[in-house]
Amino acid sequence: MVDAIVSVVVERLAATLEEEIRNEVNLVRGVENEIRSLSEDLKKVRYVLEDAEKKGYKDKSVKGWLTRLENTTYEMDDVLDEWNYSVLKFRIEQSSDHADVVPPKKKVWSSFVPYPCLCFKKVVTRHAIALKIEQVKTRLDLILAEQVRFGFHEIKSQPNEPSHQSSRVQTTSLIDLEEVCGRKFESENLVSKLVGGGGSGEELGVSVLSIVGTGGLGKTTLAKLAYNDSRVMSCFQLRIWICVSDPFDEVGIANEIIVGAGGSKPNTNQFERVLKCLNKTIFGKKFLLVLDDVWTEDSTKWEPLRICLKGGGLGSRILVTTRNERVALMMSSGKNDIHHLGHLSHEECWLLLSRIAFSGKSEKEREKFQNIGRKIVNKCKGLPLAAKTLGSLLQFKNSVEAWDNVLNSEIWELEEVEDDLFRHLLLSYKELSPTLQRCFSNCAVFPKDTEISVEGIIRRWLAMGYLGYSSDWEVRGREYFDKLAMRSLFQDFSRTSNFDEESIASFKMHDIIHDFAQFLRKSVGSRMRETNCQACSPLLVSQVEKYRSLFLTRELYDPHFCDGLTSVRLLSLANCGLRGIPEEIEKLIHLRWLDLSWNNFMVEGDLKSICKLYCLQFLLVPGCNLKEIPLEIGNLIQLKELDLSYNELIEELPESMCNLRELESLNINSCTALVRLPQGIHRLVNLKHLYNEYTEFFKQYPQGLAQLTSLVTLENFGNQDGSKLGWLKNLNRLSKSLELTIELSSGDDSSVVEDAREAELRNKKRIRNLEIFFNESTMGGEEVVKEASAWNDILDALEPHPNLPTSEMDSIAPQPTHMYLPLRL
Repeated sequence: MVDAIVSVVVERLAATLEEEIRNEVNLVRGVENEIRSLSEDLKKVRYVLEDAEKKGYKDKSVKGWLTRLENTTYEMDDVLDEWNYSVLKFRIEQSSDHADVVPPKKKVWSSFVPYPCLCFKKVVTRHAIALKIEQVKTRLDLILAEQVRFGFHEIKSQPNEPSHQSSRVQTTSLIDLEEVCGRKFESENLVSKLVGGGGSGEELGVSVLSIVGTGGLGKTTLAKLAYNDSRVMSCFQLRIWICVSDPFDEVGIANEIIVGAGGSKPNTNQFERVLKCLNKTIFGKKFLLVLDDVWTEDSTKWEPLRICLKGGGLGSRILVTTRNERVALMMSSGKNDIHHLGHLSHEECWLLLSRIAFSGKSEKEREKFQNIGRKIVNKCKGLPLAAKTLGSLLQFKNSVEAWDNVLNSEIWELEEVEDDLFRHLLLSYKELSPTLQRCFSNCAVFPKDTEISVEGIIRRWLAMGYLGYSSDWEVRGREYFDKLAMRSLFQDFSRTSNFDEESIASFKMHDIIHDFAQFLRKSVGSRMRETNCQACSPLLVSQVEKYRSLFLTRELYDPHFCDGLTSVRLLSLANCGLRGIPEEIEKLIHLRWLDLSWNNFMVEGDLKSICKLYCLQFLLVPGCNLKEIPLEIGNLIQLKELDLSYNELIEELPESMCNLRELESLNINSCTALVRLPQGIHRLVNLKHLYNEYTEFFKQYPQGLAQLTSLVTLENFGNQDGSKLGWLKNLNRLSKSLELTIELSSGDDSSVVEDAREAELRNKKRIRNLEIFFNESTMGGEEVVKEASAWNDILDALEPHPNLPTSEMDSIAPQPTHMYLPLRL
């Protein structure tokens, strides 16, 4: 666990020394030796970390040593960020006298910027950072000096990153019966209670049944078996599945039940009105309501819902799954209506593990691993999730020695891990590379049962520095996600289909997996920085220290950022009711990802304070009522993604935006007042995605667009006001959908035909959907016949590539009475 952060800092320090030698310049004058020594010391300590972490579970003094090492390494990581910020700030201040500065083309890696001409005039700043490096080095020396007395063994082998096929995934309420092992007796018993009479609440029309057991035991699986049983399906008029998790949001749960019962979600958050709507929706109807994963013991949260649900038809049932028997009792389940879920038998557990572990193996290989595999099953202690996790681990081990190593791993014998299952999960975790370890444990920042966007988590990983700094970070992020998914660390995958391509769009984490991820971050931030702030809770400061992230969702009228929060790198204040950007946001110099979506900013020039956050890579400000983008936006030279969508008052974008050479995505969807793009757009050489739907008032596209050969997404384009279809000629990476608006005018249309031919759409082989609109400036008399002929000539000249899916071909004949005529090819 400690190795995850140590390895990252080692790479950053090594990059510093490499750039110093390459450019023959002292980047950290006065502390070069300290940095070199730091790098060497951390490289050496990595060799003993595996042994140290094993001993740390039994020996509290070793655990304390690991905690001090981890937190000191995080401090060094923050110091490197401060240096990077100072370098960027100096460079921007140096160029502030120039009206149109283009940043150097050289790629910035890690926390130090290698420019030979770069030297700090502000000696005080340089001295302060050098002093911090020396202080961290002094503390680290003391920590490393202690390792001798612990007698750690060096293990120089590095964790292996698996490269194997993805395992089976599950949905939330649907189940593949062939994948279930055991639970037949429990399922029959539960189904009989659901469809039969009796129950503690039968006289009231609704009874409550509960499944109680530890996490990972299969409570949800059993509930799914009953929920999808044909006898249950025919018995109830309504079946509704709600995943409750923690916290218990009574208003949200009531709304979900309404929607699940076929009603419409009420346009209010007042609990009284929502309950009335719920009662009306289910009144007199026999329903089965599954409340999966309930945690709260607070009866005041459940009581109003319970009373409201009594209006259901006679024989209605509520099925609850929970880890806590007190929760079941609180929800009015009688002792006879509580099912304590037992463990799987040895044979059932073996069947589950072997089905996964032997996937793709020959009969001869299965015989070879049979005996040792049955011994490993004994360690699962009947936990289905443990069997599944171990099965995934063993699936890609092809020698008896590797299986034997799993069996004899000392991790099995550790007694102080917070949950028995963590012994199983630690095996999978330790086989991940340090980078994958950080990616996985970072997912604990999300609340339980959160549906996590794959694209979103990849962007967060990049902002946290987990994906390096190469241009293929999206591909690398997807590979990392796939590797974690293969280990059964994620579940409940939602897939999306883009024409002939299918990919995972979102996922969830099992509660036990989530608990494990939180456990991995337990010691981080235990040495929290001192602060006299009374406004920020210790829990808030602790969260920032553990995850370097802060996601706030409640209304904040005057958000405050104290010194204890300055290490935050990811900050979300979306939908927080902000009327302006907090002034103190300038303190957050480590910030790389900032989401201010859907706040109604009332003050012009609000974005100027953000433009001092020079390390920022992702800026999301859709729907913020912005009127203008300041010139200072060009200072954010690290920016990769800028989302300005749904700001309907922005009329133009400043030319300084073209300084953002690292920008890969610009979203101006529904910027309905926007009339043009910056003329210097050709300088955005890394731009891949230009989202420009619903920008009807565009007057002209700049000619520089033709030079953006990396462009993958361009949703709209047209030849109005001097723009040329031929500018698309070299944009052969365009994919997905493209909408063309072609303007015809009275006179000779041969120039438009020739322009269409120069677009060379036949070379845009990744476009899957093409729509063409003709905008006619004249209509009437003989012009109608002439224009109709011109349409055909232009379509012939465009010549879309022949592999455009035939399923998307839909020709609409020209109609003279329409101004815009779509043609889907």
